Amino acid sequence: MYTSSDLRKGLKIQIDGEPYVIIDFEFSKPGKGQALYRCKLKNMMTGVIVDRTYRSGDTFQPADLEERAMQFLYSQENEYCFMDVQTYDQVFLNKDQVGNAKNFLTDNLEVQILFFGDKPIGITLPNFVDLMVTRAEPWAKGDSVAGDTKPVTVETGYVLRVPPFINEGDKITIDTRTGEYVTRVKE
Repeated sequence: MYTSSDLRKGLKIQIDGEPYVIIDFEFSKPGKGQALYRCKLKNMMTGVIVDRTYRSGDTFQPADLEERAMQFLYSQENEYCFMDVQTYDQVFLNKDQVGNAKNFLTDNLEVQILFFGDKPIGITLPNFVDLMVTRAEPWAKGDSVAGDTKPVTVETGYVLRVPPFINEGDKITIDTRTGEYVTRVKE
């Protein structure tokens, strides 16, 4: 059980039987009266953002969340299929639940799926993934300006900017949190 003094950004709590994550938090102590905790909360099932104010001493249930290791199998129209690596059960997430993670999903990639009870509600990718460059403009040596980058397309269809020496067929590491190029993979 959490109290209002435990509230902080990123904390996951249960309100009215649904999981919420605190995305913004502000503490204020007026001259008279109790301290107030203003929170911006995001419903983890629907994505709806609400503003709530709590007083000191209010209590909250921790959200009943569980992360399970899963392996990405395939996508079909607006559904993404994952397999539990221990039980081999298959779970489907829709495109809204997957969100921008679709840009980095490759066959057999191990991810963490977030469950609320028995219902899958979200996905956590590894911090870095290695993807093959499928389309890149050619680059001539000496044809650069300091800090120059060029757009490339990787095997998932995601487009990002990379240094000019990256060519088609190269494997690159991408930070899934920012979507940015990290390094070229040496094979």
